[in-house]
Amino acid sequence: MARRPLAATSVRDALDSAAIPLTAAGVDTPRLDAEVLLAHALGVDRGMLIAHPGRELEPSEARWFQDAVRRRREREPVAYIVGSKGFRFLELAVDRRVLVPRPETEHVVEAALGLPAGARVVDVGTGSGAIALALKQERPDLVVFGTDVSSGALDVARGNASRLGLDVTFALGDLLAGVEDVDAVVSNPPYIADGEPVMPEVSRYEPHEALFAGPDGLAVIRRLTAATTAPLLALEHGEGQGDAVEAILRDAGFADVERVRDLAGIERVALGRRAPAGRRP
Repeated sequence: MARRPLAATSVRDALDSAAIPLTAAGVDTPRLDAEVLLAHALGVDRGMLIAHPGRELEPSEARWFQDAVRRRREREPVAYIVGSKGFRFLELAVDRRVLVPRPETEHVVEAALGLPAGARVVDVGTGSGAIALALKQERPDLVVFGTDVSSGALDVARGNASRLGLDVTFALGDLLAGVEDVDAVVSNPPYIADGEPVMPEVSRYEPHEALFAGPDGLAVIRRLTAATTAPLLALEHGEGQGDAVEAILRDAGFADVERVRDLAGIERVALGRRAPAGRRP
């Protein structure tokens, strides 16, 4: 019996059909991912799918959705398929040149929101520009820089800044990349140990240079901490790395170290503050 063409199927049937192969492929949230992809194909929000489950797909919509489900079945991140990802109050363009922004990285942004007016901040390893652009959007008075070793990543970040109308200066180079006299350094650096198993979405698609950092995953954090003279340093790190990262910060002269947990209760961000000048820690 011939299969009914997807172009003649309803939103409800399309979602049901997509959830089956996505589940079989090991996707964590098959129904949600199918809804996001179909909503993108139709140019609507997910609420419209619920409100109009009987709507039939146009041929062009069906073709795009079929291809998107195939790509997701191969574990390509949804953000790369639709070309964007929400981060705090921004919608950022993303592709395989940059990491997909994640909710835990928002804690790095929050760590810098209390800076004094006019403070200078550099986002090291800016990628899509997520941290730098969010800071500039929420604190327009800040002078914000972003650095990255990848020219492709900086192309994405600059494109996001231009589209969003946010004045952030981006520089190509390692770590601080010549950016001087800053009041704070913020970063989501590479922190996965070499050889550590990761999800297929990560291993197959995201840029490895933004993910892996030596045998214990702390190589870049060590170098960045040693290179930072700013009074404030906010670093995202991996689960279980809190003790080691705090020790690295304290050894570098950050007498006050705060460990921030994400919404799941996992330590994700280390916030280091240097002792005031002239006082011993």
